[in-house]
Amino acid sequence: MPNVEKISSGIEGFDIVSMGGIPKYRTTLISGTPGSGKTIFCTQFLVNGITQFNESGVFVTFEESPQDIIQNMRDFGWDIPKYQESGRWEFVDVSPHFEDNYEITGDYDLSGLIIRIKTAVEKIGAKRIVLDSLAALFTQFPDASLIRKEILRLKSCLNSLSVTTLITSERYEDYTLNSHYNVIDFVSDNMVILKNTSFNEFRRRTIEILKYRGAAHKKGQYSFTIKDNRGIVIISFKRTRELVPHERKRKPSGMDDLDLMIDGGFFKGSSILISGQTGTGKTLLLLSMIDGILKRGERCILFNFEEGREQILKKAHNWNIDLEKAEQDGLFKLQCLYPESTGIEDLVVDIKTAINDFSPDRLFIDSISAIERITTEITFRESLINIILYFREMNLIGFLTSTTPTFTSPALGSGTHISTLSDAIILLLYFEREGKLIRGMAIMKMRDSDHSKSFMEYQIDDTGIHILEPIKQNAGIFS
Repeated sequence: MPNVEKISSGIEGFDIVSMGGIPKYRTTLISGTPGSGKTIFCTQFLVNGITQFNESGVFVTFEESPQDIIQNMRDFGWDIPKYQESGRWEFVDVSPHFEDNYEITGDYDLSGLIIRIKTAVEKIGAKRIVLDSLAALFTQFPDASLIRKEILRLKSCLNSLSVTTLITSERYEDYTLNSHYNVIDFVSDNMVILKNTSFNEFRRRTIEILKYRGAAHKKGQYSFTIKDNRGIVIISFKRTRELVPHERKRKPSGMDDLDLMIDGGFFKGSSILISGQTGTGKTLLLLSMIDGILKRGERCILFNFEEGREQILKKAHNWNIDLEKAEQDGLFKLQCLYPESTGIEDLVVDIKTAINDFSPDRLFIDSISAIERITTEITFRESLINIILYFREMNLIGFLTSTTPTFTSPALGSGTHISTLSDAIILLLYFEREGKLIRGMAIMKMRDSDHSKSFMEYQIDDTGIHILEPIKQNAGIFS
C-alpha cells in the first residue's frame, strides 16, 4: 500500500513526532484535558498553513466567539484579522449567544452547518479546517442515533472538499470514551492526545499520537510547552534542520592546570558533568574556565538556576573576572532563572533558543540539581538527555554541575543515567586529613582520552581556584 501523504503542521517538534505532519485530506481528533492547549494547537495549524505553506483555513467555533479567539491568540503574534482581510482565514461561528432560546422537537440535522462550512471553504479556497469543539454542539441534542448519523454526514462532506481537518474534543479521563457520542469512532482517522497533568503543585503538558490510521508515527508521550510569540513547542529528541558538521577536536578548558589533568582539553561536542558536595567550588570552577575561555575570544553562555544575576557578577568580580565587560563585548551571556518560577519544558526550550540565537562555543549550566526539584524523575532524566544530545548535535562543549546528596557520600549527583551519557566527569569532594578539611579533585571519566588518575588537592583563595599536588598517603577517600 502507498504511504499516507502528510502535510506539515509547522508546529515545532510535532512534524518530528508525527514523522511528517498531519495526514492529508483526513480527519484528526485533537483530544485533551481542559487547559492542555487544544485550541492553540489548532489555531497554530491554521496560521502556519497561511504563513508558511500558502494554504487558507476555516475555523468553525462551537464554544468561543471569533472575537474571543482573536483576542486570546494575540500574545502568540498571530494577527487573525489581517488573515481575514487578505481572504486567507474564514470563521464559521456556531458559538452560543446570550439571546439563544430554542427547543428541540422532531427530527433535526446538520444540513445548515454543513452548507455554511462548504460555503466558507469554497469562498477562500481553504485547504485546512478546524472544528473547535464539535462535542460542544452534540451535547445540546438528546438523540444519540441521529447525532451519529449526522457525524457521518459531516465527515463525508469534509472528505469531498479535499481538506485536512482537525476536530477538538474534551477528554477528562484516560481509557474512557472520548465523548458522549463516541466521536473518535465515527469521525477521526487519527487521534492526538494532549494532557495537562499535575505533579507536586507543578503541571506538565504532554502530547501523544494514539493512532494514525495507515501512517507511521513515533510512540509515547512527549513534553511540550506554550511560549509567547511561538505557540506550542514540543521537546523532541531529533532536530529537523541539518546537523552541525562534527569535529573531533580538542579545545582548552580555560584552566592550564586542569588541561594537564585531561591531556590538553575537552573534545568539541562533549558534555562534562561536574559533581561535588555543596561548597566544594563548582560554580567557581565554572567561572575560572569561563574567564580563560573569554580571554581566548570564545563565546560563552552561563545558565544559573540557584543564584541571582548580581550574586554571580559580584562573585566573579571578587576573583577579578569581569563578566559585565564580556557581555558588552558580545562574548558572554548570563541568564539567571529559578526553576520554581517556570517549568522544566520552558527551561529546555530556553536553553536551545539561547544556543541558536547566541551561537556560543561553550555552554554552562549551574546546577542541574535545582531542576530536579521541580519535576518527576522520568521527566528530569528525559530533559537532561535531550540537552546533552543537543550539545553533541551542535558540536559545542557543555558543562553541567550537580550537587551530591550528602557531605559523606562521594556519589555522583544526577544519577547513573546522566553519568553514563556524560563524556567527562569531574568529581569534587571533601576529605579529612589530620583534623583539617581538604578539598580533592579527580577526573572520574574522560571518553576516548587519557587523563590523570590521581586525586589532586586544590585550594580556593581570594585569587580563585588553584590545583596543587596529587594527594599521597591517603586511603579511604571513597569510604
